[in-house]
Amino acid sequence: MPSNNHYNKRLKENANALRKRMTKAEACLWKYVLRARLLEGHQFRRQRPIDNYIVDFVCLKLKLIIEVDGISHEHGEVANEDAIRQGKLEELGFKVIRYTDDEVLTQINRVRESILGTIEDFA
Repeated sequence: MPSNNHYNKRLKENANALRKRMTKAEACLWKYVLRARLLEGHQFRRQRPIDNYIVDFVCLKLKLIIEVDGISHEHGEVANEDAIRQGKLEELGFKVIRYTDDEVLTQINRVRESILGTIEDFA
């Protein structure tokens, strides 16, 4: 397995731009749950290029990807693209978990507990 965790440096500029304009839900999840090793000491990165995608958040050590989806991800073409994307990331050995914007913005403690439960599954 590559030591770079499938990092795609061609997407670095796009990832940097996305970091600067995170959605409100992404910013809340980052600030209150994932940044600065707040989650059981695990380091998460935001807007990380992996293979041909930029994932919202990833803990490389656990190979855990967290995606925050807006309303446009619920149905139709975007939902189909998400399923294809998730399948490819899982083929690379990552586990992908998803939350909606609404879940993050209105139930952040439940989201945090859910992520902790997923982390415990790795132990």
